[in-house]
Amino acid sequence: MSQRRSGSSQPLLCGRAGSEIDAPQHTQESEEDDMDGQNRQAEAEKKIRLKVDWRLCTIAGILCSLDLLDSGIISSASVTTMREDLDLQGNRYVGLPASYSGIYPGLTYLLSTWYTRNEQQLRFALLQSGEVIVLATGGIVNFGLNHLHTHDNLRGWQWMFLVQGLFAMALGILTYWWMIDFPENAHKSFYFISKGESEIAVARIQRDRGDVNPEPFTWVEVFRHFADPKIYGFCAMFFLLNLVSTSLSYFLPIILQNGMGFSSNQAILLSAPPYYYAVIPLILSSWVGDRYELRGPVITFNAACTIAGFAMLGFSDQVTVRYAGTYLATGAYISNWAALNAYQANNIVGQWKRAVTAAAVSACNGLGGVAGSFIVRQNEAPHYMTAIWVSIGSHILMIGFVLVFTTYFYHTNKRQKRGKKVIERTDGFRYIY
Repeated sequence: MSQRRSGSSQPLLCGRAGSEIDAPQHTQESEEDDMDGQNRQAEAEKKIRLKVDWRLCTIAGILCSLDLLDSGIISSASVTTMREDLDLQGNRYVGLPASYSGIYPGLTYLLSTWYTRNEQQLRFALLQSGEVIVLATGGIVNFGLNHLHTHDNLRGWQWMFLVQGLFAMALGILTYWWMIDFPENAHKSFYFISKGESEIAVARIQRDRGDVNPEPFTWVEVFRHFADPKIYGFCAMFFLLNLVSTSLSYFLPIILQNGMGFSSNQAILLSAPPYYYAVIPLILSSWVGDRYELRGPVITFNAACTIAGFAMLGFSDQVTVRYAGTYLATGAYISNWAALNAYQANNIVGQWKRAVTAAAVSACNGLGGVAGSFIVRQNEAPHYMTAIWVSIGSHILMIGFVLVFTTYFYHTNKRQKRGKKVIERTDGFRYIY
């Protein structure tokens, strides 16, 4: 009877005469070959990631900025003759934020399929940076176009819509070739990556969270995802954020004109710098979030800065302090767009669940925009206290949601570590908070 050899981890081989021969050890050359293979793999992944950065993040940022171009135009036009010409008052602004609310969640969903969880917030920030830079630049362009008032029988605000609308249409046509597909089909995209590179991209996402390939579609599976309370928490947070985003982005020139006493053209120009400034906290907070895998603390910090900014805007009589408050609030709420998208994308697994979450978030995001259209009331100038208190209260609620999520994620991760819980039906998956 043969017996298993113990005390050695190396397998045994038998020679022709039946003698035992020690299996060959890994040579230094083979170890170096393995290391070279890993380095080549890492270099290939880095090359693909850079291609995606340049191709997808750029067009996503441009599309989001074009999607919000109307809000930038309306923001500038609201301090021209447009309100009198069109009798815009009350709820006549309401349909606008609801009409464009779907594109941002859709693009962030596409981005989330390309990047690992510790790469996502910075990419969302790059998307958002392009958006706010174009939005701010659009304000300066609007300043120039407003000087064409009555030229060729067109009002200044009509020139704003005409010129920037034509620009958006032209870029929309280019998008057909510029946009890329999901990683598994990216080799079919116009002049992008090869099939081999597509397979590498799929493999790196599969290692990160194992949800590259979508499950077969069934309505039962879709409705099952709605039983997850996390989705409703994420929806509520996006509603609260867009409530503030819409009110401030639409009505900042009105606040500058009616609340701080600037002229029409001054209000248009002064509404641009806070958006340029917003790129700084957006990139910094997103880098910190990805580098240290922090989501909840970054959202909480940004929410606190938003509260402080609105407090400066609402409770001070000094124009300088109030204007500085618009910088603080704008930079903070824009930074939280990237943070919130990373928060939900990092803690959801499965393509259909991501799609369900994106759809639900999109709906509530739009509802937040509708609600935000009502809170800036002209008869409350110069301090607009309804908008101030609603904005402060919404972000206190947001901090509360983060605390609840953090507590739940922490205890669930502890159970997973002890082997008592499989999170999101995926072995080895842990929440990032």
